Amino acid sequence: MDFLDKKILLLRKKIRLLGNALVAYSGGVDSTLVLKIAADELGEKCAAVTSVSASYPQYELDSAKEIARGIGARHIFADTTEICDPGYVKNFSDRFYFCKKNLYGHMKEIAKQNGMTNLLNGANKDDEGDHRPGMIAADEFKVVSPLRDAGITKKEIVEIARRLGLPNWNKPASPCLASRIPYGSKVTDRKLEMIEKAEFAIKNICNETGLRHLRVRHYGKEARIEVPKENFKDILGNIEKIRTELVAAGFKNVTLDLEGFKSGKLNKGLNEGRKGTK
Repeated sequence: MDFLDKKILLLRKKIRLLGNALVAYSGGVDSTLVLKIAADELGEKCAAVTSVSASYPQYELDSAKEIARGIGARHIFADTTEICDPGYVKNFSDRFYFCKKNLYGHMKEIAKQNGMTNLLNGANKDDEGDHRPGMIAADEFKVVSPLRDAGITKKEIVEIARRLGLPNWNKPASPCLASRIPYGSKVTDRKLEMIEKAEFAIKNICNETGLRHLRVRHYGKEARIEVPKENFKDILGNIEKIRTELVAAGFKNVTLDLEGFKSGKLNKGLNEGRKGTK
């Protein structure tokens, strides 16, 4: 038994002792691992809750449904209403707080309806030092973070998920579509729709190129494509097809970010975002 096996046993014990679990489940590897362990340990006393809103792409929802079925977990869908919250719409650096507050509020009601008392999320040990306003909402709703509590890091999550045979063990992080909108620029249904259509189109066009990391940043009329530098050739080799699709999605100009893909890049503009723009 290695150190990771010991962490897995600790994770199982922590979740088993809860007695029941309603898991905030996005289909990403972190929440999938929590759901898998909860389903193993708690059976029918476990369920997944997935937010359904304009900020969550349909293709991600379809994938999450398939994975939850494979795990054998009950899957509940919450029509969240964060787009109606002014705090979310104004899109300052605390946007994620309002998003998670809305989700956990829905989960609290779902828990009551199903006789459950514990809300769980997929936060891990590495999240402690990052910009995570959503964790404030988690604390307010007393959400349990079993991965963090077991001291499991992101790298360890990937390896545990691989060992358990989870189909998305190596899936890249895919934050909500609102994260493509610069801080201070308002979040609207139309912007989210444009981003979803643009990213879906590029993924289809570059389907056979091995493109794993993609963001289409929304800068008004400009779509700024962000991919790793090794994938520049895939974008440039299909640029006319991509431009046609992105113009059809509502953008006027299409550009490629020459700095390359970097997760959380827009966090560099936190100070500017707090000032707000139209």
